[in-house]
Amino acid sequence: MNTISPDQSPEKYEEKHVHEVYEQIASHFSSTRYKPWPIVQRFLQELPSGSVGLDVGCGNGKYLTVNPNVFIVATDRSENLVKIASQHRPHSSVIADNLSLPHPSSFFDFAISVAVVHHLSSHLRRVQAIAAVLGTLRPAPEPEQSGPDSKNVGGKALIYVWALEQKTSRRGWDEGDEQDVMVPWVMKTKSTQLSNEKSETFHRYYHLYRQGELEGDIAEAGGRVVESGYEKDNWWAIAVRNK
Repeated sequence: MNTISPDQSPEKYEEKHVHEVYEQIASHFSSTRYKPWPIVQRFLQELPSGSVGLDVGCGNGKYLTVNPNVFIVATDRSENLVKIASQHRPHSSVIADNLSLPHPSSFFDFAISVAVVHHLSSHLRRVQAIAAVLGTLRPAPEPEQSGPDSKNVGGKALIYVWALEQKTSRRGWDEGDEQDVMVPWVMKTKSTQLSNEKSETFHRYYHLYRQGELEGDIAEAGGRVVESGYEKDNWWAIAVRNK
């Protein structure tokens, strides 16, 4: 696999093996991403009407239409994917990096980060990415403001990452395998001259999360997990900010 060389910064590595790839495959990638994942759909549909939140790493914006009673500011590092996501009105879509989100802190009712954090190429950067999302959430109110028995925990974030433990999938990874991998994306196009189909393969960097690792990163980022689980080769967690 392509590992980060000592003289190559994580930023440059991700630019080549994540950002440039998604810019090139954006349209093809979008055509394969149309069905909401069940846990994400449930999370969004259970939000109170009028909630305002973020979709960090929104891709083509497929989650923007799940709940018409909430407003979402969607961000992605890929300009081409943001162009596709911007079709989902009245939601807002902007180009932004997960590590430098252009949003006010302590403001949003919810956030989702689906299949994004695993593209950061170091442990520190993954924790920073999670911290950036948590920092946008409303903190829980003080007991004197909400009462000692209040269930208001502030804003919530749903975070999804690829799992290392997916031995039943076509990829076959499992505990003990390499966690930092390059995953191919095969893009097929038709030649206009001969109508023949040709293919081009791109490789994207992923960090495969082992069981319990996501919860650890959330704690290190200043968050508290309120619910977590495994779904279709992914680990997921719902987190709030620590007081």
